[in-house]
Amino acid sequence: MKAIRRFTVRPVLPDPLRPLSDLARNLRWSWHAETRDLFQSVDPERWAASGGDPVRLLGSVPPRRLAELAEDRRFLRRLQSVADDLHDYVSGERWYQTQPGELPAAVAYFSPEFGITAALPQYSGGLGILAGDHLKAASDLGVPLIGVGLLYRHGYFRQSLSRDGWQQEHYPVLDPNELPVALLREEDGTPAQVSLALPGGKQLHARIWLAQVGRVPLLMLDSDVEENDLGERGVTDRLYGGGSEHRLLQEMLLGIGGVRAVRTYCRLTGHAAPEVFHTNEGHAGFLGLERIAELCAGEGLDFDAALESVRAGTVFTTHTPVPAGIDRFDRELVAHHFGPDAELPGIDVEHILRLGMETYPGGEPNLFNMAVMGLRLGQRANGVSLLHGQVSREMFSGLWPGFDPDEVPITSVTNGVHAPTWVAPEVLRLGARQIGAQRTEDALTVGGSDRWDAVGEIPDQDIWELRRDLREQLVVEVRRRLRASWRQRGAGSAELGWIDGVLDPDVLTIGFARRVPSYKRLTLMLRDRDRLMDLLLHPERPIQIVVAGKAHPADDGGKRLVQELVRFADDPRVRHRIVFLPDYGMAMAQKLYPGCDIWLNNPLRPLEACGTSGMKAALNGCLNLSVLDGWWDEWFQPDFGWAIPTADGTGTDPDHRDDIEAAALYDLLEQRVTPRFYERGQGGLPDRWIEMVRQTLTLLGPKVLAGRMVREYVERLYTPAAHAHRAMEPAAARELAGWKARVRSAWQSVTVDHVETSVTTATAELGTTLGLRVRVGLGNLSPEDVDVQALSGRVDEEDRITDALTLPLKPVGGPDAEGRWVYEGPLSLDRTGPFGYTVRILPAHRLLASGAELGLVAVPAEEAVEAAGVLMR
Repeated sequence: MKAIRRFTVRPVLPDPLRPLSDLARNLRWSWHAETRDLFQSVDPERWAASGGDPVRLLGSVPPRRLAELAEDRRFLRRLQSVADDLHDYVSGERWYQTQPGELPAAVAYFSPEFGITAALPQYSGGLGILAGDHLKAASDLGVPLIGVGLLYRHGYFRQSLSRDGWQQEHYPVLDPNELPVALLREEDGTPAQVSLALPGGKQLHARIWLAQVGRVPLLMLDSDVEENDLGERGVTDRLYGGGSEHRLLQEMLLGIGGVRAVRTYCRLTGHAAPEVFHTNEGHAGFLGLERIAELCAGEGLDFDAALESVRAGTVFTTHTPVPAGIDRFDRELVAHHFGPDAELPGIDVEHILRLGMETYPGGEPNLFNMAVMGLRLGQRANGVSLLHGQVSREMFSGLWPGFDPDEVPITSVTNGVHAPTWVAPEVLRLGARQIGAQRTEDALTVGGSDRWDAVGEIPDQDIWELRRDLREQLVVEVRRRLRASWRQRGAGSAELGWIDGVLDPDVLTIGFARRVPSYKRLTLMLRDRDRLMDLLLHPERPIQIVVAGKAHPADDGGKRLVQELVRFADDPRVRHRIVFLPDYGMAMAQKLYPGCDIWLNNPLRPLEACGTSGMKAALNGCLNLSVLDGWWDEWFQPDFGWAIPTADGTGTDPDHRDDIEAAALYDLLEQRVTPRFYERGQGGLPDRWIEMVRQTLTLLGPKVLAGRMVREYVERLYTPAAHAHRAMEPAAARELAGWKARVRSAWQSVTVDHVETSVTTATAELGTTLGLRVRVGLGNLSPEDVDVQALSGRVDEEDRITDALTLPLKPVGGPDAEGRWVYEGPLSLDRTGPFGYTVRILPAHRLLASGAELGLVAVPAEEAVEAAGVLMR
């Protein structure tokens, strides 16, 4: 019979055990081994049954067992020790507190998803896992971050397979009372709420749930409250679910409601107000509009001045290398939800629309683009790997017309992963045995060293035994999950005896696990099935492959790829060597990364923005076999992996390209990877393989840390943004907004009229210094409003300057009778070969973060270029 009402009955802990409740509610347990060990010792069987979730564990332990523990002095000593350690962790000084300079008082970090732990399933893939690792690393470093997201009642979907291998989706209901979260409450004990105005006089209400991630609070908004109508209650039902209006409401709640939640949290707790707002992908972009509205109402600023103030303290991170990965809404839909009869009534709707419209060549003029709004609302922006930064500059270059892509103001901070979450306990113990527990913890959290030289002193035998142990654990886990999957597919126990022979702990094991959009090419390994079978079944050097991944529920193409892979893995000839595990998530990943010898990644280059799964594998001594894309393009060395050659020329037929790259993958596996794994040295160990594992840990390990990533954000983005925010007081914001308006209206009169040099020949000698003399028109602007620059460097066949050096030119005297100004400067010819220069004028103001910020530039007209010539061709 079905219950008509559901309750969560909380255990009453005996007084001596009260600290268990605090430990369970702080998600540091998800990456702190001693805390997890403590909870496991409460009741090992129930701990396993709870999926390693302390909240569920404590809800299931019988009172008799709790009474026993309350009298167990050894357990109480351990409990006190772990509780004291947590207190020291959340209250003591860490890296951030020891840094010089005026760092941000607080940073608000907004993301549509957060992957903290499997016990809080609020993530779909890499973006959420990255956001979770960002919060954990910020906590370890002591960065005063406040996370902001949504609490989805169904999370992302759970995946199973039909008998014929088709993906099935399930959406189990999540009861927040059974999750490691707590309601944020007002001083009178009532739940704190935020509200958004909807068209037609309706309201969207949301409660604020608080998850404590070490030192970092994570605020999660939940619209499933009684005050809402049925439609509004469903706004936070599913991650990435629903149609356009549903997604728009989710993103308005995340951005606008999120800022209101942060203000509420700071008011109730006394937490410092954020000086910097970080938008993780465009989904939270509306946060900038709410902050503009705050300044208009509180400081009396007009829209343009408020926009300058908001931009100064905003950081925007883009995670997609393709326009299709960006949320875009119909202009009329956005207009419907803002203005006098809806949200932010004090702001002209046209101002809002202008921020997101694709008003550039190739843009869709009637679409509102969330990434474009993010870039226009953030003075600082970044991609998530060096290559992705380059791709992003090209993708969004239309917003900065007249500038080369390498000058577009989008930098990059390469993603990292939170080592204590993803490194197997056995690996941690080996490190602690080598250098001590505290040094190991510091190395994995703060980082800072370019090398982990202590790894070099670990004996080969220890490394190899560790790798085999982890592989054996993976074999056990795969068999357990495979058996459960086949039962879900309708198989009876009598049919599943073969599963006991699936995988072998002594066979080279390859992992491939990620979301399943087409560009990640789940089935590239199947291009030549006979060749793959030969690799799987080789009599002396076999391989085995573990595959996992979810296709988006609306992506039938992705589901067909899953089915194709599953059907191949179902073949009785190879099913002991290749498996597909459904329902890929954090719990599976934490077993999968350590247990694999090779991590395979074969996306279409350059469509992988970063791709962090290979980083997690590397920290466990797994070698990468990947296309040179994302982070691997940046850090690949033959010492610790292999690069799959690509055929990504523009004229290559997609099928032919896949055939070429699949053949290259098979060649690498046959000729280089498997021989190295199976060849034994004099001591009976695969010496060359072990040396690659050692190099991976020593050289790659320190680079891939989330601690390194967050330190870069603090130093390169958060701190400059905080300083810009402080400088942008109301008077300065009004000044800058007025100056920009004046410059934009006057820019059509800014010209480079004449360029001449002291050398008129087409060749010159290395080391020569030329005198440049430039005549410019500034219209109604003055020299204080502009920079006049010479750019010089090598030129290609089409006279485009590469690796340009910039030389500021200085005005000589005042304007002439025609109002023209003369600028001069020396130009050194410091390199041989084809060389050229040009001159340009940019707007200049002390409060600009970049000369390209306004997207305005004046360059010489054709007649001026002809007089100046190109040198040394």
